[in-house]
Amino acid sequence: MTQNATRETLRDEEHQEGPDDGPPAGDSGPRPRRVRRVLKWSAAVLALLIIGAAGAGYLYYRQLNGNIKKDALNLGDNKVAEPTPNAAGQTPLNILLIGSDARDTEENQQLGGARETFGSTPLADVQMLVHLSADRTNMSVISMPRDTLVEIPKCTDPDDGKVYPASYGRTMTNQSLGHGGPGCTVATWQELTGIHIDHFVMVDFAGVVSMADAVGGVPVCVDANIHSRDSQGHGSGLKLEKGTHPVKGEQALQWLRTRYGFEDGSDLARARAQHMYMNSLVRQLRENATLSSPNKLRKLAEKATEALTVDPGLDTVKKLYDLSTELRKVKPERITMTTMPNRYVGARVEPTEDAEKLFRLVREDIALDGKDAKPEKPDDKKDEAPSDPAADDAEIAVQVRNGTRTDTLAAAPGRTGTVAGALRELGFTATTADTTSALSEKRTVVRYPSADLGGDARRVADALGIPASQVKRSTDVSGVTVVVGADWREGAAYKAPEEDNTTPESANALNGADDEACMHVNPAYTW
Repeated sequence: MTQNATRETLRDEEHQEGPDDGPPAGDSGPRPRRVRRVLKWSAAVLALLIIGAAGAGYLYYRQLNGNIKKDALNLGDNKVAEPTPNAAGQTPLNILLIGSDARDTEENQQLGGARETFGSTPLADVQMLVHLSADRTNMSVISMPRDTLVEIPKCTDPDDGKVYPASYGRTMTNQSLGHGGPGCTVATWQELTGIHIDHFVMVDFAGVVSMADAVGGVPVCVDANIHSRDSQGHGSGLKLEKGTHPVKGEQALQWLRTRYGFEDGSDLARARAQHMYMNSLVRQLRENATLSSPNKLRKLAEKATEALTVDPGLDTVKKLYDLSTELRKVKPERITMTTMPNRYVGARVEPTEDAEKLFRLVREDIALDGKDAKPEKPDDKKDEAPSDPAADDAEIAVQVRNGTRTDTLAAAPGRTGTVAGALRELGFTATTADTTSALSEKRTVVRYPSADLGGDARRVADALGIPASQVKRSTDVSGVTVVVGADWREGAAYKAPEEDNTTPESANALNGADDEACMHVNPAYTW
């Protein structure tokens, strides 16, 4: 072993870690953590979601519906609005994949180890958001490290009415599952990201092994011989020779849970290995003709449905198949796997500014691979023009509000008067300044309550130089309203900010068609 590996072992002994526990994701080396063996198995869920590629007929066995467990979608009080449909009437789909470490059966107990945790409160140790674009041309996946510090909202268990109060300050995101079920994990994601989540799919330990066997193995690659085990017994036990090899069953499980031996030994490296596995699994399912075998398909369907807990919107095989049909429309080269950018806070991690950028790209349905078609200018789109023409400028009643307040800055003073004055100088003499309250709006927006005022709102935006994409219909206002955002804290002239829509490098993006990706083996774990 190297000197670094020896130091890692000493830290593990000092903090009495479990055999495969480890540090949070990040750019640094391993950090001390609590006792917990962790499994990463979300790839198995993705297998179910795309098995439609193998043929639909056998998925409609009625008895399979009885295998599927159901739970409420969102246990929180706050709801995130659904995204606005695109010009073709299409909307994106967001599915949260959750890997539970529950050891509630003998099979899960044997695979997960740690007998003293049998029947304990499960943790959501795997959380991946799958975003399917509105036009179904691309898919983005964001993994959140299990120990990301977040504020878990108040959640109410619908089964017994038990109320779990909001966390006092920030706590690890994987604890959200114990606050009433997967619906609280969904609520936590929505609070953090502002992304509307349509569905969740949760799978346990046993599901990975059974489904990996059913598909006949998934090719994975290491750049050197690896044995994930040190002298203290830490590691998944994965043992592979250099090169590409198909893994299935418990060996697939070992690959998905390996941290000791991959790169710097962090959860970030483990997430990258999971992304490679999921990409390879997608390619395998699309290309592997053996899945046309009735017996193989039947076995996969049975094992998959037995391993799942879903929301009511996915509680039948037909609904799952319909979802898989949508996901199958995306080619591997348009799939992008990422990890939420993060930084250390002690032994845990928190989202960075790059994480918020990644969330925004998903909220705005912008492909993470950078291959979206260049959008037309809104003014060039006939279907975006308001149906009702604008009135004369002097007849348009406009209200101006101050929305420049941010999480770190107080509202900029005098903004309503300045902007209202600028509008009056432009001929909008019926403009008034609302100085009664300070709002919080990241970007300046023009809102209007009804279609008959759409033309007026567009005219006001044009006069101020505000892009048409920032003109929104809203029942929160009673007339044409300009909310001066944090992007316009000074001056009388608005300058639309240039958006950087590239995926942050810190997200460690991996393309789904990359069949040459190979995990780097830490020299301390080679043989």
